[in-house]
Amino acid sequence: MDKIKISKEEFEQRIQKIREHMGKMGLDAIFVYGDEYRKESLRYVSNFWPIFERGAMLMGIDTEPIVLCAPEGQKLAEEMSVWPDIRLVPDFLCVTVADEIDYPLANYTNFKALSKELNGSSKISKLGIVGMDAMPAALLNTIGEAFACDIVDANSILYELRKVKSPNEIACLREAARIADLAFKKMMESDLIGKTERYAAGIAEGEARKLGAEAVIFTVFGSGKRSDTIVGRPTDKIINDGDMIMCALAIQYEGYVATCEVPFAVGNMSDETRRVIDVLIRASDAGLPYLKAGVPMKKFVSAVRDFFRKEGLAEYDVYPPLHGIGCAEAESPYPDENTEDVFTVGMTVNTDISLFGLPGGSNRIEEGFVITEDGAETLAPFVRKYCEEWLSK
Repeated sequence: MDKIKISKEEFEQRIQKIREHMGKMGLDAIFVYGDEYRKESLRYVSNFWPIFERGAMLMGIDTEPIVLCAPEGQKLAEEMSVWPDIRLVPDFLCVTVADEIDYPLANYTNFKALSKELNGSSKISKLGIVGMDAMPAALLNTIGEAFACDIVDANSILYELRKVKSPNEIACLREAARIADLAFKKMMESDLIGKTERYAAGIAEGEARKLGAEAVIFTVFGSGKRSDTIVGRPTDKIINDGDMIMCALAIQYEGYVATCEVPFAVGNMSDETRRVIDVLIRASDAGLPYLKAGVPMKKFVSAVRDFFRKEGLAEYDVYPPLHGIGCAEAESPYPDENTEDVFTVGMTVNTDISLFGLPGGSNRIEEGFVITEDGAETLAPFVRKYCEEWLSK
């Protein structure tokens, strides 16, 4: 069976679309920044994901992409990048070390030389930077001095292109969600009473790797009173009988991230905890009919929040219940009750329906969907089955 991935042809199509946007913005060149954490745009244009170091893709409007990295990551860049032209720049060395690290085998270029090279094709008067908000000010200043031209924020190009997914992107998200769904199920069905939160998280993370996860982007975990932490990390706290478990598992596959989470409790849950689970699942059910092409996004948000208001729980509802997914765990769109934009076919979104601070515990539901003409297709069969079985009780 062919591996699920983004093809070279699709990367070429992305570059062509970026050139079209560059023309509309009057850009002569574009610089797409990325590092280990803010990887999404660089991965989208090159497939490269740095470790420890920084990276970028540089391209003139009529020149081929150049991938920039640091010496330690050169072999990784050669392995991952869809573009063969890979250069080393000293400005991208290990981000956590102040000392100057000597790499005697490195064959460096620099931004001034790259600017001169691109100017040889056509004069660069305006450079667009994607990831300007993520890079250090010192790096931005160095780039500005080297290119000596107008620099503009070009984030909007990538944000717009990434909103609607191709069949290959949806396939990658579906695989990421499949892994997250099954790994979460493995953890949830294990005997967790008397175990630490880290032990429980390890069950899910280990299973995800076995199933083919490229990375575990995060595991949010809290049990009992620690479920109130919203985005808490697993600790050595012991899980006790009756504890509410809040666990969100974010899995990456071929650069695409899907998150799985359903509220549950271990052992003998209290009536208060049962109510938390019940209202979250019923709030999700209230919103699902509005996940459909042509429907304003605000209708989904309002349906969920109106349900919480009706139940007298609005004070525990801390943020909007939906966001986009793709090369980042959360990306555009991130609608609220005033968002007039409509869902379109091919959008991929994650519900993030949450309540925090209730007496019975805190939790959320995170389930990925692909927007279709007729509604929304779940990416997480276990989450969907769990919710439907709860509602049928």
